[in-house]
Amino acid sequence: MTQTVDAAIVGTGPNGLAAAVTLARAGLRVELHEAAASIGGGLRGEAYFDSDVRHDVCSAVHPMAAASPFFREFDLTARGVELLGPEIGYAHPLDDGRAGLAYPDLDATCDGLGEDGRRWRQLMEPLVEHSTGLVDFIMSGQRSLPGDPAAVLLLAARLLPRRALSGFRGDVAPALLAGVAAHAVGKLPSLAADAVAMLLGHLAHATGWPLPRGGSERIARVMADDVRAHGGTIHTGSHITSLRQLDHARAVLLDTTPTQLLTLAEGRLPAGYARQLRRFRYGPGATKADFLVSEPVPWTNPDVGRAGTVHLGGSHTAIARRERLAVRGEPTDEPFVLLVEPAATDPGRAHKGKRPVWAYAHVPNGDPRDPVALLRSRIEKYAPGFGDTVLAARGVAARDYESYNPNYVGGDIGAGAMTLYQSLARPVPRLDPWRTPLPGVFLCSASTPPGPGVHGMCGHLAALSALRNRFGVREAPALGPTAPGVRA
Repeated sequence: MTQTVDAAIVGTGPNGLAAAVTLARAGLRVELHEAAASIGGGLRGEAYFDSDVRHDVCSAVHPMAAASPFFREFDLTARGVELLGPEIGYAHPLDDGRAGLAYPDLDATCDGLGEDGRRWRQLMEPLVEHSTGLVDFIMSGQRSLPGDPAAVLLLAARLLPRRALSGFRGDVAPALLAGVAAHAVGKLPSLAADAVAMLLGHLAHATGWPLPRGGSERIARVMADDVRAHGGTIHTGSHITSLRQLDHARAVLLDTTPTQLLTLAEGRLPAGYARQLRRFRYGPGATKADFLVSEPVPWTNPDVGRAGTVHLGGSHTAIARRERLAVRGEPTDEPFVLLVEPAATDPGRAHKGKRPVWAYAHVPNGDPRDPVALLRSRIEKYAPGFGDTVLAARGVAARDYESYNPNYVGGDIGAGAMTLYQSLARPVPRLDPWRTPLPGVFLCSASTPPGPGVHGMCGHLAALSALRNRFGVREAPALGPTAPGVRA
């Protein structure tokens, strides 16, 4: 006979784990169900080619893990997760060998941008000064008044039509900024993409774009350890196909997309709510390749090799054109690419002349193309001879990403298009979007506010909603490693 629990959570990605941490810290009996053989979702790691070299399966760099309210209180550093700041947060090589370089130091970045340094400072410096207030407002899901109204006004002023890219004279700074905006994985320019550019762009000069020493799986591991330490249980290889399997739980939290909620509910959702879920849109896909290489990437511009993240896309107009093609479902041989060479920041990730390279491109949703040749060609454009360093490679087409993780519908790693509307109304327009019409059932995935990224806030906010609405608990539990009990 199945034992009754307070909360059952489906999915152990960063949001499912954050929900579990929050509920277990509140004293509830929590169980997690993971269909895969290992926990972590987007935080998994694998030794694909060599037992000594680990590859990040999905996420690799974590600006939001360093900045989000959940992880600030959870305190990864105190739990032994060392977030390593790269010498250069992100880099953007251009076709002629020049490159935009976003240093942690704003002054160094502005100096490198020459005549456009002043404009970069005008955009970023006020946001850096109000960084905590800005991050807290965006990460709250915008369901409460901002603690720092000035931060919100500063962001709003930068989201006026084409405001972010206006005022630059050269082509390096606009390309550098467009590469960050492309993290929205959608149409460029757009208000949603500009907001992403301002959020992630200023973080490079604030809390940074760090990599966890040893890989992203370290984050999942310490979150799971905390759940178990507070009485929670984790079941891997546990495939939930119906909510009826979880009738023994007083609350159910789903780290899933709206599509999966519709399937799990088996027709029990109210017709109007179900129609809204069916209208939820998914964005372009990601197609990813992992390379095992014999030496550092031979960038034309050596400074690019000092960066934690590299954006490959050329000019800002070229990036916008290619992102629009992906949105329209039109494949191109020159997609926008993000690349991370972890050992450039974390030398321990290399072993005896072997090092991992992580790269993915934005492509049409469901794109079936094998990414290895596509990505190798794009990297070669900015690093001639890269192919000669490749010892082994594997690729996952956008179409196949959903098999790895059902949340990645058609390869959409953001679990839903980041349009302006869906940035605010994920998955439906409700004051409490984490709560579904089914009693005790909540959504806690990136398909809810504040959206994609390894920040844990979708799960944390869903858990707080469950505490209020299902258990009558209105005080948020303390999350710190040495702070038991409930925060006053």
